Amino acid sequence: MSDRRWMAAAIALGERGRGRTAPNPNVGCILVRDGRVVGRGWTQPGGRPHAEAMALAQAGEAARGATAYVSLEPCAHPSPRGPACAPTLAKTGIARAVIALTDPDPRTNGRGIALLRDSGIEVVSGIGAAEARASMSGFLSRIALNRPQVTLKLATSLDGCIARANGESRWITGAPARAHAHLERARHDAILVGRGTFEADRPQLDVRLEGLRDRSPQRLLLSGTVAPPPGWRVLPDPAAVVGLEQTNHLLIEGGAKTASAFLAADLVDRMLLYRAPILIGDGRHALGDIGLAHLADAHGRWRLTDTRMLGSDRMESYERVRG
Repeated sequence: MSDRRWMAAAIALGERGRGRTAPNPNVGCILVRDGRVVGRGWTQPGGRPHAEAMALAQAGEAARGATAYVSLEPCAHPSPRGPACAPTLAKTGIARAVIALTDPDPRTNGRGIALLRDSGIEVVSGIGAAEARASMSGFLSRIALNRPQVTLKLATSLDGCIARANGESRWITGAPARAHAHLERARHDAILVGRGTFEADRPQLDVRLEGLRDRSPQRLLLSGTVAPPPGWRVLPDPAAVVGLEQTNHLLIEGGAKTASAFLAADLVDRMLLYRAPILIGDGRHALGDIGLAHLADAHGRWRLTDTRMLGSDRMESYERVRG
């Protein structure tokens, strides 16, 4: 296998930790010796052990002379929670390290790569960088913007409604689309709804997929007046996501006022649109005022990244185009 294929496998391993590693990144690592995997790992819940530590523990002495494929530069800064990965890799005697991304955390940011090279280890960087960046987008957003990556989920009819005029909304989309939405919940650290949705539906916001029920995200409520119910945390306004702790990925599920407020504040990085082949007519629209001054301003802001059929419903994923 080529470096690119091994790195793709390491990134896929890192995806297993997505939504569970904050504030750490969801890193994947594979150790390969003589064309055979001798160790593999991914960042564990809560951020420790790191992916490299998991892979090295599995490999044991077989790590000597191996190539380490890591989706993010091994950390070089000391931590009370565990040893730094770059010096640990160097001590085990790996021969080569292939790294997708440099760690933007200023405590490491190039120091891990430099330490490996100073130890006589060949380092190749940039392989699979785009894929690694997408996989760890929440961590990268938190480091660069001091906030999680924000995903807005909308489930609508063909004419853009999220409910009938009387509020009836179960179910607009079918079972396959709802299962996909629950998988997305499992990939996020926190999930947020507005006060209207909370009072009308009293949503559980849990993950109801077999094998993933323990991955239900933290529940957040957008409200400037309501005291937090047990098990919930209240945010007074969209701007409160800046500095939000222990959160790399935030999912917004409703309702229209909350979605519009985040869009108006330009705090949505990704949109998941589930569209059912139905017409509602005089219903409740998915969005209200999002602060659009001119129609021309609406163009060029969103880029389609994925689309697929989920039963009879269509899912479309968009990313915000910035700078």
